[in-house]
Amino acid sequence: MLMVGLTGGIGSGKSAVATRLAERGAVIVDSDRIAREVVAPGTEGLAEIVAAFFDRVLDAEGALDRAALGALVFGDDTARRRLEAITHPRVRARSAELVAAAPADAVVVNDVPLLVEVGLAPTFHLVVVVQTEVATRVQRLARHRGMSRAEAERRIAAQADDARRQAVADVVLHNDGTLDELHAAVDALWQDRLLPYEHNVRHRRAVRPERVVLTEPDPTWPQQYARLAARIRHAAAPADPRVDHIGSTAVPGLAAKDVIDIQLTVDSIEEADGPLAERLAQAGFPRLPGEWWDNPRPAGEGRWEKRLHASADPARPAYLHLRVAGSPGWRYALLMRDHLRADPDQRAAYLMVKRELAAAAPDNGAYATAKDPWFDEEHLRAEEWAARTGWRP
Repeated sequence: MLMVGLTGGIGSGKSAVATRLAERGAVIVDSDRIAREVVAPGTEGLAEIVAAFFDRVLDAEGALDRAALGALVFGDDTARRRLEAITHPRVRARSAELVAAAPADAVVVNDVPLLVEVGLAPTFHLVVVVQTEVATRVQRLARHRGMSRAEAERRIAAQADDARRQAVADVVLHNDGTLDELHAAVDALWQDRLLPYEHNVRHRRAVRPERVVLTEPDPTWPQQYARLAARIRHAAAPADPRVDHIGSTAVPGLAAKDVIDIQLTVDSIEEADGPLAERLAQAGFPRLPGEWWDNPRPAGEGRWEKRLHASADPARPAYLHLRVAGSPGWRYALLMRDHLRADPDQRAAYLMVKRELAAAAPDNGAYATAKDPWFDEEHLRAEEWAARTGWRP
């Protein structure tokens, strides 16, 4: 199944997005609703809260007075952590039960207000952030929840800001317009990305662009890489392997195919062929069938064996190269990246070659082969640079 994290600041309209996704067919796991369930009257969760904060957090009927509890913990980090230690494990356990009960082909949307704050982004195939201007959020909180302006601003300031949310967001839904506009954006996300992504994950199908199309440098490529790398590390846990951004999108200012290349360091090919391969597939990076290798530099040294996975996300192509630590192919990928980062003349020369070949050989196989002569020469220049500068991978 596809696991989607949905988050947004208080008053952003996240619930409206969740409702629309449910109408389309998503299974919604609502952390706020679960958080209320696990502290309902008669639960162990409520008993622990009363033991920690006394009965001043109960209303006349013996239920949790959320306003009173909120007044105690907002602005008091120690009290907040004590509350989270009681509620978060229970919310996680109940959420896991609901996910386990979902159909195998489900798109499960986890509605998590504090997704960013508690570091859950890498656990999802995709993170959707609902973003709305603060002024609009303050107005909504006053209109729908009866909050004063000061209280609304205090609640907003207590959460992660837009920049922190954008850093983990694969999709940003802007909700400053009408409800119809929001619904149209959600429907497009569902049809064009979530459904095919779920299908690809379930069938272990990777996304592979067939033609070479160079795009201008995207300053968000490193941030996009960081999100993918975090998911890869989570899939490899408890191991903590080296993960590197390689290829043209890792070189600032260089036009490239809009495909993120990532190198995952393994201790052996056997490790790459073991349980790690299935964990990566479950995380949205299925292995590509067949044998894969890098052409040696210089030619004639035999093939540099590797394993190749790719992203199942239809909107974010990425290749994941599994290479053995210290192997020639592993070193070469890092050396080429670092030399092109350091040498603007060679970066410009490479860009010229890329543009010429993309026009003449627009399919992926021919394009990659046509670059070989340039890379044979670049390898020599890069090795000279490495010796001169003392470069180490």
